[in-house]
Amino acid sequence: MNSRKAMVFLSRAKLMPFVLMGLAALLNVLLISCSQAAQTVGGADERPFVAVIQMAEQPAFNAVRDGLKDELTEAGYVEGETLRWEWRSARINPVTAAQIARKYAAARPTVIVAIAPASAQAIATAVKKTPVIFSAVSDPVGSALVEDTAKPGQNISGVSDLSPIGPHLALIKEILPAAKTIGVIYDAGTKSAARLIESITAEAAEQGFTEVKGVTVFASDEVSEAAGTLAGSVDALYVPPDKTVMAALEAVVEAGENSGVPVFAGSEEAVARGAIAGFSFSYYDIGRQTGAMVVKVIKGSRPGELPVEYAENLQLHINPAAATALGVTLPAAVTARANIAEPI
Repeated sequence: MNSRKAMVFLSRAKLMPFVLMGLAALLNVLLISCSQAAQTVGGADERPFVAVIQMAEQPAFNAVRDGLKDELTEAGYVEGETLRWEWRSARINPVTAAQIARKYAAARPTVIVAIAPASAQAIATAVKKTPVIFSAVSDPVGSALVEDTAKPGQNISGVSDLSPIGPHLALIKEILPAAKTIGVIYDAGTKSAARLIESITAEAAEQGFTEVKGVTVFASDEVSEAAGTLAGSVDALYVPPDKTVMAALEAVVEAGENSGVPVFAGSEEAVARGAIAGFSFSYYDIGRQTGAMVVKVIKGSRPGELPVEYAENLQLHINPAAATALGVTLPAAVTARANIAEPI
């Protein structure tokens, strides 16, 4: 071998490792591309795909999402391992919500989870076949998501965050067995107001109350007068978690005290601010409950065959000082299972 051929041979020999590395890299890219194509086109990725939309990033909705994901993880569906997971926030923008809904409709995940009414409505409009589970929707019927909460039909069901009316009225009866009339103040401008009063009236009749007196307001500065008018003609006042009324809750409590009428409420905060007792629930628990429904769908259940669920993990709160001020004795059976709300 002459010197020139020897140099060419040596040069090629030096280059060979780099050529092999390049070929290996190219092969790896091709394998990844083929794998991704198989997952996208051929459906080789058999992991369940859960796509989540929430209307905004606010504490309650974030807590729902956290609970949902923890429930899935506990059931063995771990993001990146045994679960494909995606979530998007509409940032309080209906146009963005509609865009996300169309994206999810095209992607056809295993289940779409819609947190809050507006995002659920956007999904329901765009998605007709993919299973949908909503969460934190107080009035699924009024929001036009389902026609019947017991038999939703179609491809959608979920978990409502409606105030637990039945347990609240049962609690009033337990503390005030002789009570016959209930007064309710609510903002008539909210979409769920009519449904709320219907629910309270129906439940009250079943639990032995003779009348529900409702007074509507449109702004917080109207609450004081409404409470004063109502308190003198009822045995108990019930304050659902209505933002307008809650903003002036102290006016309701004061009216109750002036008339000797106990106030019951639908949140821990309200009890701490002067109501004598009430139930609350956490949005994280609502998320866990939503996750349990999603697991059922992943395992083959049809959303339309799953009744709409309501908050199950309720916490009872009492304000002994407020009860004492009104001369109300809280039964031992109530205090034994209750949390004492620290006055705010």
